[in-house]
Amino acid sequence: METASAATVGDGPVDLGTAASYGVLGATTVTNTGPTIINGDLGLSPGTSITGFGGAPNGIVNGTVHATDAAAAGAQSDTTTAYNVAASLTPTTTGIGELSGLSLTPGVYTGGALALSDNGALTLAGSANSVWVFQAASTLTIGSATRITITGGASACNVFWQVGSSATIGTAAQFQGTVLAQQSVTATTGATIVGRLLARTAAVTLDTNTITAPTGCSPLDVTSETVSPTATNPIASDAPAVGPTPADTTGAISGTPLAAGTAPVAPMATASVPGALMPGASAARSQLAKTGGSASYSQLAETGTVLSTPLAAGSILLLGGVSLTLLAIRHRHTSRGLSA
Repeated sequence: METASAATVGDGPVDLGTAASYGVLGATTVTNTGPTIINGDLGLSPGTSITGFGGAPNGIVNGTVHATDAAAAGAQSDTTTAYNVAASLTPTTTGIGELSGLSLTPGVYTGGALALSDNGALTLAGSANSVWVFQAASTLTIGSATRITITGGASACNVFWQVGSSATIGTAAQFQGTVLAQQSVTATTGATIVGRLLARTAAVTLDTNTITAPTGCSPLDVTSETVSPTATNPIASDAPAVGPTPADTTGAISGTPLAAGTAPVAPMATASVPGALMPGASAARSQLAKTGGSASYSQLAETGTVLSTPLAAGSILLLGGVSLTLLAIRHRHTSRGLSA
């Protein structure tokens, strides 16, 4: 069974990897002015300059700050992977530009420069599992006092903006989704973001913003190939070999037992075994495990030796002959004694 690949078809959210916990991630610098609040992690790699944070009246990070460390480097690597995946998705709608006044169902939308004009509104109408990916070949410009609304139980978790150069979010804009920018991201005064601002190769610039990284996002909706189970022999490979199988469940049985003990097979059928027991034997029957009406193997007694019918008869004749000989000798000696 063939499945669609996330590299070509938008069959689930874009996997952000470790970058998912970041509200802001820059490459060269992260610069803030005013009491910005980041509800999520703040990271920078490979650059070294993060300014404008440290608590009121400056910016506050309700998360972890990763400045030029292994975690930030890993998040940048995952951002690059996510960017490439988003850029490679096959569009469901092409040639878009101005987003104001649109109500868009889930899909992959692509255009050159994408824009939402000042005071404009964009509605994303879907359900809890709906995904939107916007591909901007160059810039993304979100105007002042704009609003992006998500309806039908859908979430900012599943809205992605892949930007070929830089993104700008205007004053007092209400923006939703994750920005994956090849270069820089700028959020101007008072802009509110429910999502993430992730810049691959340049700076992130903030000014009195509130940025909330989505949490509780559903796992990736990945379609996987179903593999039919392989048939296997239900009998263990180390099971003992089956012993001699009698033609019927009655009559003489010959052969050497392969294992001692009680067989874990039920129900058990018993059949008398003609023959004699040597001295010291403790059992005189064999149990035949019945499977589907035919005996599968014979289980011999734990101690003693079961003799076959011919051997038993021969033993009896031999004992009889010996007894007669002894009686004859005794009779001869007795007769001589009487004659004397």
